[in-house]
Amino acid sequence: MKKLLTLLLLALSLPALAAPEIAGVKFDDKTKVGAGDTVINGAGMRKRAFFKVYAIGLYLPQKAASAADAINAKGAKRIAIVTLRELTAEQFVDALLEALKSNHDEAALKALQPKIDQFRSTMLTIGNAPEKSVVNLDWLPDSGTRLTFNGAQKGNDIAGEDFYRALLRIWLGDKPVQDDLKEHLLGKE
Repeated sequence: MKKLLTLLLLALSLPALAAPEIAGVKFDDKTKVGAGDTVINGAGMRKRAFFKVYAIGLYLPQKAASAADAINAKGAKRIAIVTLRELTAEQFVDALLEALKSNHDEAALKALQPKIDQFRSTMLTIGNAPEKSVVNLDWLPDSGTRLTFNGAQKGNDIAGEDFYRALLRIWLGDKPVQDDLKEHLLGKE
């Protein structure tokens, strides 16, 4: 009985695991993506020069410590982005597509081109993304990659997990947009 009481007191004295907070943006520990349950794998901040650009959280069906495990995880996934400054949709999508090109060879890009075009076209319908805009890039196994902006779905879902895995490589690939951000998204920092 003493051991049980000691364990209970010890458990109560440990600090609760807090949801990550990045530049004032709090990411939930868990979230529902379509019909799937996901957990936060990691979160960080994208910086460019000395500007804070966005806070980002990666949600997976279960935690993954390696980029390969995260990219290849089965089930629903979410890249949750909250802008930390006003961006035009064109600036945002062009930066994402430049990073996409850094992590794929010419043949892979050619195969993805129709999906890249669909994604770019959908992103451009957003226009401006004021500070604190929420952009979710979800992988829904039943329908594809879904883009939502401030809670509203934009465009049609993009079929094929190859495109979502390509998006994940922007942050988790061999040439990520920011090395320390990759580590944060993998829960290592």
